[in-house]
Amino acid sequence: MGVAQRSRRWTVPIAAVAVVAGVGTLGPVVADASPKLPSISAQDLLAKVQTAKVDGLSGTVRSNADLGLPAIPGMAPGSRELTDLLSGQHTARVAFASPDKAKVSLIDNQAEQLWTTDGTSAWAYDSSKREATKLTLPAHKTAKPEKTLPQSYDPQAVAKQFLDAIDPTTKVQVSGTEKVAGRDAYKLRLVPKTDKTTVGSVTLAIDSKTWVPLDVTVMPRTGNDPAVELGFTSVSFDVPSASSFTFTPPKGVKVTDQKVPANRERPKSVQPKPVKPVKPGTAQADKPTVIGTGWDSVAMIRGANAAGLAANPASGPLGQLLAKAPTVQGSWGKGKVLTTKMVSALITDDGRVFVGLVTPDTLQAAAAKAPR
Repeated sequence: MGVAQRSRRWTVPIAAVAVVAGVGTLGPVVADASPKLPSISAQDLLAKVQTAKVDGLSGTVRSNADLGLPAIPGMAPGSRELTDLLSGQHTARVAFASPDKAKVSLIDNQAEQLWTTDGTSAWAYDSSKREATKLTLPAHKTAKPEKTLPQSYDPQAVAKQFLDAIDPTTKVQVSGTEKVAGRDAYKLRLVPKTDKTTVGSVTLAIDSKTWVPLDVTVMPRTGNDPAVELGFTSVSFDVPSASSFTFTPPKGVKVTDQKVPANRERPKSVQPKPVKPVKPGTAQADKPTVIGTGWDSVAMIRGANAAGLAANPASGPLGQLLAKAPTVQGSWGKGKVLTTKMVSALITDDGRVFVGLVTPDTLQAAAAKAPR
């Protein structure tokens, strides 16, 4: 959950709302849907999501993903940050209290992974490894631990990623209403009008009282089954008690203490913009470069890890997949391309990795525009 708030509220910042007037089509007002709710236009619903605010919430979030990814040989079972929303079903208990308290507890295979912060300290705990890490947070108001908690189980954060992609190539409409976690919600549907993305549509369930996203469903361009479903199965907007965010390590757990530097400032929440390319070997060389905008965005990763993967396709956890992947080439060079119904990845021989929710042709077109 987002924990770096500037006031006692949860706010959904959507820079893309500024271009609502330029959206290709704003769908019709809801006229006949169940449950019965007052009619609202897509533009008004987007505006309400923009100003949505709650002081806290708690509930259970369930994710179900099928991006068409094959099993990755050798992938470590603990690699959750990479694979959370990539496959399978997961359930997490979450809690949030403005401005700086949040908790995510994930239980899979009788093991628990927990992340929590009470505003002064943060904990990451893995029961399967019997290890915990404690972060002591600085008192500086702008040094909140945004990166401490995973966002894979935050429907609001995931919804924002798609809302940020709204541009004139997006059809936006209110497609009806539904019940989510026992609450009445409007369905806001985003449909890319470009054929360069593998995303067919994204439907967001927006709570009719708080205007907070409760559920996200992503449909691929081909097929009838959702690629990603993420949402609350139960939710309360009562502010959780302060004790909900404290953590005491079980006996025998190895604890590692760390301290966040006081001068580490929270990055501003803005709409993603293309990153200026940097030369390999510089301090920024391992950071992604974004090529394109909106639905056509492709991330390029370069650096030691990417170069090692490209140069040694037979080694590492992705080796078997790369060995079977077709070889492609163009003005950008030569490499291997991996494709699924949602995700495409291009690993070039010169040490670059391109990935996006786009078609393989779009991926190669982005590679042709990318810096070497």
